Amino acid sequence: MEHASAAAVVTGGESGIGMACALALGRAGYPVALTYLADEAAAALVVSQIEEAGGRALALRCNVADEGAIEDLFVAAEATFGIVRYLVNSAGLNMSGIPIEAMSLDQFDRVLRTDLYGPFLTCRRLVRGLDMRRESLESVSAGRSSARIVNVSSIHERAPRPGGLDYDAAKGGLAQLTATLALELAPRRIAVNAVAPGMILTAMNQSAIDNPNELAAKEVAIPWGRAGRAEEVAALILFLLSPEAEYITGATVTIDGALSLTVALGA
Repeated sequence: MEHASAAAVVTGGESGIGMACALALGRAGYPVALTYLADEAAAALVVSQIEEAGGRALALRCNVADEGAIEDLFVAAEATFGIVRYLVNSAGLNMSGIPIEAMSLDQFDRVLRTDLYGPFLTCRRLVRGLDMRRESLESVSAGRSSARIVNVSSIHERAPRPGGLDYDAAKGGLAQLTATLALELAPRRIAVNAVAPGMILTAMNQSAIDNPNELAAKEVAIPWGRAGRAEEVAALILFLLSPEAEYITGATVTIDGALSLTVALGA
């Protein structure tokens, strides 16, 4: 398989969509370096599940807002697995719910540094790693992809909410980062795409998971009739990283059960 000798980095791989992606990639044969911020035990469990399935994985503590930590992440991944060609940016912080008059600069900056600066830093380091190995030039000559990047955005990149100034601004920026990089890197056969999930049953929606009444009330607004699962998002991302998605770049694929379309109905 084309991906067998190249590694994937998955940020936020200890929970939610990131965990589902790490497991899917590992089980599909990608060597996976996954990051975690605090929950080392959860990250170790993901690694063990990948290894039990016959895959290879490495868990590394990493604050994606820290430039030095990103360098350490890629150095460790490259030392363990060799070239990194695949990147999933899933690490992220949720909206604070704080209105602008009460929001501190530190709070606004905290979310942007994780949800927007983090993908910038990882994308830049992946490209630099390919350049050091002349991977991009060789791939252009061969007419194939040299790397594939998927950023986990949100329907809130274009569907804002009161109290979501920090998160929604970060995801809006991530949409433009994705599109701009797709243009910039296409001549070097580096594909850059994003997925925009709606309501997915992860820790970001823990209150709805814990409260059936809250979940039911929120699912009423979803035309498909239910919230999504992290594994469904991971399956989409796995496709976008695959050779079958060779010609897809610059796209943001919405996966929300048509939730974002209800804006047109005034819901």
